[in-house]
Amino acid sequence: MKDAPDTPGELRARALRLLARREHSRAELAKKLAPRAASPGALESLLDSLEQKKQLSNERFAAERARVLARKFGAARIRLDLKSKGVGGELADKFSAGGELERARTILQRKYRLPAATREERARRMRFLQSRGFAYETIRRLLSSDADDEALIP
Repeated sequence: MKDAPDTPGELRARALRLLARREHSRAELAKKLAPRAASPGALESLLDSLEQKKQLSNERFAAERARVLARKFGAARIRLDLKSKGVGGELADKFSAGGELERARTILQRKYRLPAATREERARRMRFLQSRGFAYETIRRLLSSDADDEALIP
């Protein structure tokens, strides 16, 4: 392995290889490329160039990451993950919100086939959904509707 920094062409090729595998946020890509860059200025100019050519986009990264995480997690957990990857607060809020009640219902039905029979079981399900990043209000609405459904069954 060579110790010299990459030339601008090699650095661009490395960045494009990383972007071809999956979307990256600007901060994530900068962190991966920084050890190989000749200078911080060269790295910033490369990232600016990639953004101008629409090859690098924080918004596209946030949308894709939120879509993938929405299958398992709630808005709070998605927002935290996006912020940890260097996505700004506005974008993180934009892509983490929406459809939280339905996501929670789907996740709960996938894990638990039958409605909660006891208070302890409901508490267990509440803790499960909280660990997945769902808001208390969403959990309460979902589990109280399950309790109402059970009351209707003769």
